[in-house]
Amino acid sequence: MVDPKLSYEKLEKLKNLLQSYKSVLVAFSGGVDSTFLLKVCHDVLGENCVAVFSNSALSPKREKQEAEKLAGAIGAKLIVLERDIFANEDFLKNDMFRCYYCKKDLIKRLKELKENLRLNQIVEGSNIDDLKDFRPGRKALEEGGIKSPLFEVGFTKDEIRFLSKEFGLPTFNKPSMACLVTRIPYGSQVTLQKLEMIEKAEEVLLEKGFKQVRVRHHDDIARIEVDFEELPRFFDLELMKDISNKIKSFGFKFVALDLCGYKMGSMNQQ
Repeated sequence: MVDPKLSYEKLEKLKNLLQSYKSVLVAFSGGVDSTFLLKVCHDVLGENCVAVFSNSALSPKREKQEAEKLAGAIGAKLIVLERDIFANEDFLKNDMFRCYYCKKDLIKRLKELKENLRLNQIVEGSNIDDLKDFRPGRKALEEGGIKSPLFEVGFTKDEIRFLSKEFGLPTFNKPSMACLVTRIPYGSQVTLQKLEMIEKAEEVLLEKGFKQVRVRHHDDIARIEVDFEELPRFFDLELMKDISNKIKSFGFKFVALDLCGYKMGSMNQQ
């Protein structure tokens, strides 16, 4: 349960913290947290707030389009940073620290951009609930001196969703996001083909009206995760057959449904 008074107290602390930065480059994905952060940054700092979206094969195309719309609605300037993740040999090892290697590379690019734009700080949208999952990228943020103001103030995900709704942000009920490589087990080769297969398969589920979706890539098998409450929809045999046929057309031989439903960080348990 969210305490509105406490949420607004944290909001005031956040505004004061952002004001002390004077100018910021906001790492912006278009998700719940970074959209809320960008909104508050822009309200406090105006033109001294610039958003940057990291675009690569790890991001579904729809996320870039949504990020552009959201930044435009907020009124913030958005820069799209193009990245080639296949040039990062450490990341391609696909071990448990792949997120750390990816973040290290991204932070280097963000620092260059910050200097070119003559901005004071780089900020990103981690909140305290992120500590509940394995997040090696957090170490890269700390080493790189990246500010996490929502984390510093103590915002929870529910508080961010509450205030986002109060602000009229369309992301207040947006499902949790994660880059496409999180659908590939550690140790398996990361290829553009796999990422495209995953993106297309998830698009099928989203088009069918499922909200929180993941398609985990296990070689020939596509393992579908949806919210537990949405699992009964698969009792519709025609829907199930249609989804299976479409996902198989992308290169999978088998399509499986995880009966436990979606769980954040499930691939960390492999």
